[in-house]
Amino acid sequence: MIQLAARLRSGELSARSLAESFLRRIGRLDRVSRSYARTMPATVLEEADRADRELANGFDRGPLHGIPLAIKDLIDSAGVATAAGMPWRATNVPATDATVLRRLRAAGAVILGKLALTEGATGHHHPDVPVPVNPWAADHSSGFSSSGSGVSVAAGLCVASLGSDTGGSIRIPAAFNGVTGLKPTWGRVSRHGVFPLVEYLDTIGPMARSAADAAVVLGAIAGADRDDPTAASTPVPDYVAGLSNNLTGTVIGVDWGRIEMDCAPPVAAGLHHAAEVLADRGARVRAVRLPDMALGPLAALSSAGILNTHRDSFAAHRAHYGPALTRVLRAAAQFSATDVASALSVAAKLKAELAALFGDVDLLLVPAVVDPAPTNALLDDTLIRGTRAFSRLFSYTIPFNVTLSPSITFPVGFAPERLPVAAQLVGRHLAEGELLRACHAFQSVTDWHLARPAF
Repeated sequence: MIQLAARLRSGELSARSLAESFLRRIGRLDRVSRSYARTMPATVLEEADRADRELANGFDRGPLHGIPLAIKDLIDSAGVATAAGMPWRATNVPATDATVLRRLRAAGAVILGKLALTEGATGHHHPDVPVPVNPWAADHSSGFSSSGSGVSVAAGLCVASLGSDTGGSIRIPAAFNGVTGLKPTWGRVSRHGVFPLVEYLDTIGPMARSAADAAVVLGAIAGADRDDPTAASTPVPDYVAGLSNNLTGTVIGVDWGRIEMDCAPPVAAGLHHAAEVLADRGARVRAVRLPDMALGPLAALSSAGILNTHRDSFAAHRAHYGPALTRVLRAAAQFSATDVASALSVAAKLKAELAALFGDVDLLLVPAVVDPAPTNALLDDTLIRGTRAFSRLFSYTIPFNVTLSPSITFPVGFAPERLPVAAQLVGRHLAEGELLRACHAFQSVTDWHLARPAF
């Protein structure tokens, strides 16, 4: 992104030619990758021409000016349908942009289109919606729910994208597709104009090649919003200026016992590699013990939120819901008020224990997922059965949604099958700057994030 921005300002490249090249690439390749729900060619070229005029006249909106991005199709866009992965919502055409989209446009970004996702941002794609294809291995999962957001970045069909994360929906597709994904602190980014999954857990964040690019995007979309009273009023720092190759003074905690017990060998090896590189950059890596993060007691918390989101629409459009989401909603209805109260108690204890741990360390190094991307067939079976394999899949994502913690997922190697392997760093609330700095330091001396699939 930074190199493209420099070429736009030097006149070597125009925003229009850049946008047209991406549209051509999408036209050639997205028939295979299926990452876009819809492109917006008319407005794309209008926005690109405006960026060229403004830059030529000396009006520079910042590093996103003229850069082609794409957004997950649960983010409202004026005059363009927001279906949220649900075909019956294809006629839902909002009159205004979501706050995050309005802010991207104010920063000069050129919006290529809207990206595919699972039905209602849950675990399965609707049967009538094409499933985005993992560009590293077509028979392996591209992740969920921000599947299109991860695939589009990995396949070079946008410079960066926006996804959403309620239980791992930025981090899992980032890990499976070999890109960098940032889940901000809950409330760091406005949710106004975004179709919800679980409102008290949902977060919006960037997916990009690098931490540096993610820092640019987060800086544009973060901040207070009068249309969303839950958006944090804490001032937004200059995330790009905070990037550094030097991690001296940063303490990173790792529970090696849990990693060796939980992770497939390639993932464990990737985490050891990440720890070594971060230590070489000046960080002090120390052993810690993570709190109990068992998912079973927390299930009622997310289920209640999903059921609340679909309470009215499921009653009115039940015949148009896919079988997987229908099963989720029917199962959610079986939880009692006592189950939800118990889940809230478990969540409060986990938040307190994690906060205490951050009294001793600045960041935690954990897996994003404990296995490389499974095959699509295996993942479908895992999600449907909801057994121990289900808990294994989400064991290092859902807990950090429940604690509202920020985290960043980034590639650290490959499994023997040439499937990406990822690590995750977790921080205190509103510590996105520290996460981006640590990830950038790792990426400044490694090139996993620059790997391209033979797409």
